[in-house]
Amino acid sequence: TCRGVLEGQTFCPSSVLAASLLLKVGPFLRLALSDRSRYIAAQQLGWDMTKRRLGGFALCLAMLALAACGSEEEEAETRARPVRSVIVEERSGGVPVVLTGSIEPEDEARLGFRIGGRMIERLVDLGDEVEPGEIIARLEPQNETNALRTAEANVQAAKGELDTARAEYQRQQHLADRGFAAMAVYERARQAQQTAQSRLDAAQAQLKFAQDQIDFTELRADAEGVVTAIGAEPGEVVQTGQMIVTLAREGGRDAVFDVPAQVLRSAPSDPEIDVFLTDQPSIQTTGLVREVAQRADPVTRTFEVRVGLHQPPQEMRLGATVTGRMELDDGLIIEIPATALTRLDGQPAVWIVDPEAMTVSMRAINVLRFEPSSVVVADGLDPGEIVVSAGVQALHAGQQVRLLEG
Repeated sequence: TCRGVLEGQTFCPSSVLAASLLLKVGPFLRLALSDRSRYIAAQQLGWDMTKRRLGGFALCLAMLALAACGSEEEEAETRARPVRSVIVEERSGGVPVVLTGSIEPEDEARLGFRIGGRMIERLVDLGDEVEPGEIIARLEPQNETNALRTAEANVQAAKGELDTARAEYQRQQHLADRGFAAMAVYERARQAQQTAQSRLDAAQAQLKFAQDQIDFTELRADAEGVVTAIGAEPGEVVQTGQMIVTLAREGGRDAVFDVPAQVLRSAPSDPEIDVFLTDQPSIQTTGLVREVAQRADPVTRTFEVRVGLHQPPQEMRLGATVTGRMELDDGLIIEIPATALTRLDGQPAVWIVDPEAMTVSMRAINVLRFEPSSVVVADGLDPGEIVVSAGVQALHAGQQVRLLEG
C-alpha cells in the first residue's frame, strides 16, 4: 500500500491513512529491527519500550485501516449503481432520401418553322405568355408568294383547258347519239376531257400547297403557355425545324430530379414525394412519380425522374430549385441510443437489465447501420427488454443497478 501511494495509485482514504502512519513510524521500525549492535545501543538509551509500543500501535492502526477499506469496498460492491435506460421498441424503418432538383413544365414544346428562310420578325420574348393561335414569328414570304401566284395561274389555265375539252366531248357525244360522229373522234374527245380534269386537279393541289407554304411563314402557338427559351433572332436564316422558341404549355408542372440507381432499386412502387422550395421550405406540396428515364445519363450515371406536382403553389415558378424527400420502406426496426453501445470480445454489445433481480448482463448484438446519435440493431434485442443507455463503462456482470427516471 505504501509503495502504491508513492507511485500515485488511487486507494480508499483508510488505506492512505495506514500508509501515512507506516511512513511516519517506518524509520523507528527499521531501527528496531536492524543489527544487534544498534538494538543494544538503543536499549541503553531507553528507547526499547517506546519503539516497540510505537511499532505495535502503527501495525494495529494499519490493520484496522485495511479492514475498514475492505469493508468499504464490499459495501461499494453491494450498493446499486444508478443508470439510465431505454425500453426496446420496434418502429417503422423508413430511411429518408433527400435530393435537389428543379421545376419544369409537364409539357414543353420546341416550336420551329416547317420551312426554311430568313426570319424577319419575332413577336415574343423570354417569359411572355401566349395564347393558342397567337403569332410568334414570321419568315420573309416573297418566294412563297410567287409560288402561290404561279399555282393560281396554273389553276386558271387548267380550268380553261377543261372547259374546252368538256365542250368538245359534249359535241361529239351529241353527234354520236345521232350516228354522225366517228367512234375514234368520240373517244379522243372523251380522253381529252379526262386529261384536262386531271390537270385541273393537279393545279388545284399545287395551289393548296402554295397556300400552305404561305401559312408556314408564320409561326403560331399551338397552346397556351409561357416562352421559356429563345433559339433565333430576327434577320437570321433558319432551317426547317430549327427551334425558334420553347413553349412551356399550361396544364401542369414537374419536379425533375437526378436519382442514383440504388435509390431506384430500393424505392417503393408508387411513393409520395414531398417537394418544397430549397430557399423557403415552408412553401411545399406533394407529387407522384410520373416518368422515369429508361437510360442513365452518360456522365453522372443517374436517371432523370419527373414528379408530377399536385396543385403546385405559384411560388414554384419554372426553373426554381426544389428539394424532394422520400422515405425508403425498410419494415420494422429496433433503434437504441449510441451511448448504450459497448464491446464484447471486439463485437458490439449492450447491457441488459433483469427487471426482477435488477442486475445487468452483457449481450452481443448485430448492428445494421450507425446513425449520428443512434444505432439500428439488426438482431440481438427483443421488444420490451431494458437496455442501459448511460453509464455502461462502470458496470460489470451481475451488478445491482437502480434505474433513473426519464
